[in-house]
This record gives sequence, structure tokens and C-alpha cells, in this order.
Amino acid sequence: MLNKNQPLVIHFDAQIDQTNGKMGHSVLRYSENPVACVIDRNHGGHRTRELLNFGPDVPIVSSVAEALPYAPEALLLGMAPGGGLLPEHMFDEMDQAIAGGLSIVNGLHQHLSPRYPMLAPGQWVWDIRQEPQGLGIATAAAADLPNRRLLLVGTDMAIGKMTAGLEIWRAAKEASCRASFVATGQIGMVVTGRGIPLDAIRVDYACGAVEQEVMAVKASDLVIVEGQGSLAHPGSTSTLPLMRGACPTHLILCHRAGMTTLDTVRTNSIRVPPLLDLIRLYEDLAAACGSLPAAKTVGISLNTAHMSEEAAASAVEETKAQTGLLVTDPIRYGPKPLFDAVMT
Repeated sequence: MLNKNQPLVIHFDAQIDQTNGKMGHSVLRYSENPVACVIDRNHGGHRTRELLNFGPDVPIVSSVAEALPYAPEALLLGMAPGGGLLPEHMFDEMDQAIAGGLSIVNGLHQHLSPRYPMLAPGQWVWDIRQEPQGLGIATAAAADLPNRRLLLVGTDMAIGKMTAGLEIWRAAKEASCRASFVATGQIGMVVTGRGIPLDAIRVDYACGAVEQEVMAVKASDLVIVEGQGSLAHPGSTSTLPLMRGACPTHLILCHRAGMTTLDTVRTNSIRVPPLLDLIRLYEDLAAACGSLPAAKTVGISLNTAHMSEEAAASAVEETKAQTGLLVTDPIRYGPKPLFDAVMT
């Protein structure tokens, strides 16, 4: 629904400087759409570059009412509240956006279109997390493809899998490689314009949905499949459908430097497994005891955004020593080494 020329306002609620603002952060970093302004009720009157070191430098306002004079055409919900439900106080903001003629891009589990059955001509509500029509079960069709299929896997949720994948895709395009990015979540779908919301698809069809997307770009020399979740996370069920649908030939493990327990589990009591042990688990599951293609882990994408230059360099070297693998932060140091590792 979203035209690449439509100016956006990104609504962070109060999460522009929080991890749960990742939807908005990624759109700021990667989307082709112009961003007129962003909304955050704690930081109105500032600009995005005062808080973030990426994306365009645009005004921060405190409400939809303050955003309307900047002439956005669509409001994108840029935060990820617990449970995927819109906080009660945000419904007034959505009502004002609709009344102001804005369309809405909604990546939450809670659909908003039923709230607005009557819209102006050209106005829409895009509830991204909806199961596509016509899905079936997977058949391992991707296993017979001659191309390279890279799946980003992780030690945790919200660890940088999509970011690493998009960065590697950028490096592939710069190298004139025929590469495709398969978006499997709401952020990747907004940024690339296509894909599937894996966590909105019934489990029986999840593998088939991934397979369908991979087969749609089978002519590519490299297919980069956006990762979701983690095998180490007790609330994650998305990694196995990605493996079965994509039949990956290559894996890259994504990890946040210095993390010893899962950041996205509130108890903070679930430890991060030794990285080599987790890599072996991913590789063993991908191969299914030899029934499917072996997937080789060619590197580690290390998220060092929270570190100084010196600490980041030290973390990279320490992780290299622990694993014997290529380790880099594709944002800080560039994605080319990871792309080269996949293509070698």
C-alpha cells in the first residue's frame, strides 16, 4: 500500500531512544520514503540526530497534532509495545491521524483497520501482520536450487538479524551480485515493499510461506533470508520454519557483544550458550541429519552499537579468538567481509 514517494511521520510514542523503537529506527535507516518528522512525547522540540547517529536529521514533535503541519501522508507506528498491542493512550493519536487525512502503517499484532471502516478516498490502514492467502505446506523445493541461500540466525530476539541481512544485501548490490532479500517481518516488508509476516502465519503453513518467498526469487545468485527469533529463546518458534522453508546453504550468527543472558527475557536468567555450541545446533538442525543441505556458518555479525570504538574492537577480537570465525560489526565496519565470506 505504501508508495515510496509518500512522506512519513514515524510515531515512537516514547521509545525513540529505546530498543523497542526498532521499527522506526530501521525505517529511518533504510526506507526510501522521505520522513517529514517523528513523534516522541518525551523528546519534542529536538531533532533525531541529537538522539540517533543514523538516518535523516528531522524534527521531533510530541503529538500527531504537532506533526500535521509538516505535511506527512502516512503515519508509521515505530514502536513495539509488549504483546504487540497498542497502548490505550495511543488510540487518540490514531484517531487524530485519520481525522487529519493520514494513512496508517501498522506493524503490531493488533489490527487497526476494523476501527476505521470509513476512510477518505486514497486513505488506507495497512495492518502488516496478516496471513497471506493461498499458502500450503513446504516441500523442500529450495533444496534443489543451485544458488546460495543465507539465513541470519541469532543468540536472541532483537539482536540485529534484519540489519545484518539488509547490510549484506547492500554489499551484494554494490558488487553487482544478483541478490534478493526475503523479508519475513513487518520491518523488512515496509523497507523492501514485499515479504511475509512470519509471526502472523499459522504454524502448519509457516515453512511453506518461507519456501514460497524463496522460490519467487530463485533466479537470484544469492537469496538473503531475514532471520527471526532464536533457538535459545523460550518464546521463539520462528527459526525452524525459516530453516525448512529456505533450506539455507550458509548461516551468519548475530550476537550482541558482551551479552551473557538473553536481553529479551524479563527474568534475565537464561544464559547465552557458548557461541560455538549454538552454531553447531543451528547447523545440525538445518541439515536434519543429512536429509537437507548442510548449512555452513561463515561468520558472526557482532552488534557493538552500545560500545566505544576501543571496546568494540576488543569485543570483535575476543569473539574471533573464542570461535575461530570471521567476526565483524557490519554497521561499524561495513558488511563487505560478511558478503565475501558467503560468496567464497
